[in-house]
Amino acid sequence: MITFHKKPGQFMAAEILEAPEVFASNAIADHSLAVSLIDLNKTRAFYTIARGSSDAVANILSYLFMSRLRKPVTSLPPSIFSIYMDIQICDAAGLVISQSGTSDDLVACTKGIRKANGKVIALTNRPGSPVENAADLTIPVNAGVERAVPATKSVIGSIAAGMSLLTALDPAYRNIAEDASASMRHLSHRDFTELEELRFALQRAHHVYVLGRGAGFGAAQEVALKLKETIALHAEAYSAAEVLHGPLQLATNALFVLILDTGEPESHASLDKAELMFRTAGADVFRLAPQDKSLSCPAAAAAMLILMLYPVVLNTALDMGLDPDSPSTLSKVTRTS
Repeated sequence: MITFHKKPGQFMAAEILEAPEVFASNAIADHSLAVSLIDLNKTRAFYTIARGSSDAVANILSYLFMSRLRKPVTSLPPSIFSIYMDIQICDAAGLVISQSGTSDDLVACTKGIRKANGKVIALTNRPGSPVENAADLTIPVNAGVERAVPATKSVIGSIAAGMSLLTALDPAYRNIAEDASASMRHLSHRDFTELEELRFALQRAHHVYVLGRGAGFGAAQEVALKLKETIALHAEAYSAAEVLHGPLQLATNALFVLILDTGEPESHASLDKAELMFRTAGADVFRLAPQDKSLSCPAAAAAMLILMLYPVVLNTALDMGLDPDSPSTLSKVTRTS
C-alpha cells in the first residue's frame, strides 16, 4: 500500500501556479447573453456582499465598476439580512461573491435582495451551490477545486470573473479585458527572485501596513489577510489617503510598510506622499508595482500584484516552519451566527 505524504504548502503552491490561466480564461469569458436576460438596464447602483478574500475582490471590482459604469457601488454587511432586518432595494443589484457559495449569511443576503425586488448576480467557484441557486445569475469562477485553506486561484479568478461581467455590461471594455488576459498568461513565465528582499523583510517584521489606493486598496486587503492567515503576522490594510490620519504615528515603533502601486495616475500623489512620510518617520518601506507597465486595467494590475505576492507569503510561511495549506485556526468555509 502506497502512503501519500503531503509536503507543507504543496496545495497552495500548485494552486498559485494555476492562477494565471484561471484569470486569463475568466477575463475573456462571454456572459453577454446571460446578463441581458436579467435586464440590468434600470440598475442605478450595485451592492457588493462578501467576506474575507471575497470582500477584497469586491473592493477591487467596486472601483472598476464605478470608473466604467459611473454608477455607485458600495458594500453591504452580510449580517444586514441574516441577523438584523430587511432593507429596501430600489433600482439596485446585488453582487454576491463567495468562493464556496455555501455561507449561510450570504445565502440569506441573496434571498433578501431578491425578496426586496433587487437583482442578484453571484460570483462563485462551486457549481450548484446554495448562493448560485438563490441568485438571478451566476458568473462562474471556474478555478477548480481548491484544497489549501487560504484561497489563491479562486481570488484571482473572481477578479477576472468580475471583469467579464463588466464586459457584458460595457462591451467597450472587452479590448482591455483581452489585453489583461494576455498579460496574465505572460506573468506565469516570469521570475520573481527580486522579491526575495521582501521575503526576508517579512521574516523580520512584527507589524505590517499594506497600503494601496483605488483598486490597489482591495489588493492591500487581500495581502494583509494572507499575512495574517498563513504566517500569523499582524498586518493591516489601509488606503494611502487614510493612513496619514493617525496610523502614521505607529511608524515610531518597528513597522514594515508594503505599498502596492497599480499604476493608476490618480493614485500616484497619495502613494508618493505616504511613502515619503513613512520613510521619514523611520519605517522600513517596500513599494511594488506590476512588471507589465502597459496594463490599462487597475483591477488586473491589482490581481497581478496579489499573484506576485502569493509566492512570497507561501515561502515565508515555509521558512518559518509553518504549513500554509492548513493554518491551525482556519477552515475553508466560515460559519457565522
